[in-house]
Amino acid sequence: MPEGRKIVPVPKWRPPPAELVDLFDKIDQSFPESEMRKMFGFPCCFVNGNMCAGLHQENFILRLSEKDREEFLHLKGAKPFEPMPGRVMSEYVVVPHDILRSDAKLRGWFKKACAYARSLPPKKKKVKRNSRK
Repeated sequence: MPEGRKIVPVPKWRPPPAELVDLFDKIDQSFPESEMRKMFGFPCCFVNGNMCAGLHQENFILRLSEKDREEFLHLKGAKPFEPMPGRVMSEYVVVPHDILRSDAKLRGWFKKACAYARSLPPKKKKVKRNSRK
């Protein structure tokens, strides 16, 4: 290992609470354009192959445009998404509990996340290659 670099252990992530998974499923079902998949074992939503929302441990996260993110981060309890200390995911935010308790507010922000993902260049699906010849 190169000198000066240290190995940072990856913490064992906790599964999200069942109530949060149920809420995520309910909100996602309101947006037929989104595709539900798992990423790192957590449910996530994608539009055109771009992630727009997901769960991580006890957090509901959204991917927002710069303008929407700036507005969102002024909400009480909102913060940038940091899956590991010092590893902020630049376009992602953690939804505060007050928003999670309001279907209308959560759907509004989820809609903005889907719109942002739709505005990004579509990701091409990876073709699975058969490793056997």
